[in-house]
Amino acid sequence: MATESWAESVDLQEKEATESINSLQLKEKPEENGATSKTEGEANNKTEEDDKVVWSTTQTSRSSSEDPNSPLYSVKSFEELRLKPQLLQGVYGMGFNRPSKIQETALPMMLAEPPQNLIAQSQSGTGKTAAFVLAMLSHVDPNNKWPQCLCVSPTYELALQTGKVIEQMGKHYPEVQLVYAIRGNKYRVELCPADRPGAEHHQTEAEEETLDTIKQYYVLCNCKEEKFEALCNIYGAITIAQAMIFCHTRKTAGWLAGELSREGHQVALLSGEMQVEQRAAVIDRFREGKEKVLVTTNVCARGIDVEQVSVVINFDLPVDKDGNPDNETYLHRIGRTGRFGKRGLAINMVDSKMSMNILNRIQEHFNKKIERLNTDDLDEIEKIAS
Repeated sequence: MATESWAESVDLQEKEATESINSLQLKEKPEENGATSKTEGEANNKTEEDDKVVWSTTQTSRSSSEDPNSPLYSVKSFEELRLKPQLLQGVYGMGFNRPSKIQETALPMMLAEPPQNLIAQSQSGTGKTAAFVLAMLSHVDPNNKWPQCLCVSPTYELALQTGKVIEQMGKHYPEVQLVYAIRGNKYRVELCPADRPGAEHHQTEAEEETLDTIKQYYVLCNCKEEKFEALCNIYGAITIAQAMIFCHTRKTAGWLAGELSREGHQVALLSGEMQVEQRAAVIDRFREGKEKVLVTTNVCARGIDVEQVSVVINFDLPVDKDGNPDNETYLHRIGRTGRFGKRGLAINMVDSKMSMNILNRIQEHFNKKIERLNTDDLDEIEKIAS
């Protein structure tokens, strides 16, 4: 979306501005005239080029902050905002000199008691991220051992980027813990009443459209080895651009990825215990087509759009912690195919009476019949691709 790109570019500019200031190596609280103290050795080691960079950056930031018409203009110091000492250390450690106009205006309101609601708008690179991060960290009471601040970002990457700013500003505030409630992490924030027990579910038009564009089948098997054999038969009968295969456990996913690799497939493995950066790298490679098969647990049931995914296979049907069908996850899983106006194919592996019962309940929930597929009949498999 355009708004996501805009938001990312804004914070990127803010980040670049911070890195530029950090290059000056401000290690102490600036003096009133904006200069920083250096040791005699540091001063002697400066090059002429260093002088030019320092002078240019200082001149630009100072002239902007002293110009009343600039959005960087401010008349207060961070001390006047009565920030906690730990946060002041973090602010000066990041190279900030004095609050910008958005910070000077917004922070007193965000720090007020009782708290006030606020909508703040300012142009790129004027310190908006720093403003709301400082406000969040200021409201945290380390004596209370529960979540106290929630920052909602429009994208996964933006959440990580904001988190890095929080880590930098909270560097001297070790009692405060930062947690990412992002896909794949065990920390979840329940906001939607429809997700709570006893809430009534209404099938939406979007659900109906998703189900209408995806052909769904199930295959009867007796064990995981038979599931794998059925999978090989499917690959042998139809052309699959890229496929996503969902497993219930990391152990099964690892086993399946190994078996597929031995069969000559280009396989990527994705599961919840991987670091965020590792998961992002795996998804990027899959999106670029470097791997044709992605074997994953529920960590990838949502939020990945890959145009070339033509088949989704539920090696294990999705269930909740109580063993009941997880209808929402099922919808999100099969919704990885049939995107961008194309038709998709979803195949479910059933290996017991219990999993057959799960499948029947999924059919009832969505009021959609899922046809049986005999993977021993190659002609029948070929028909589903037509």
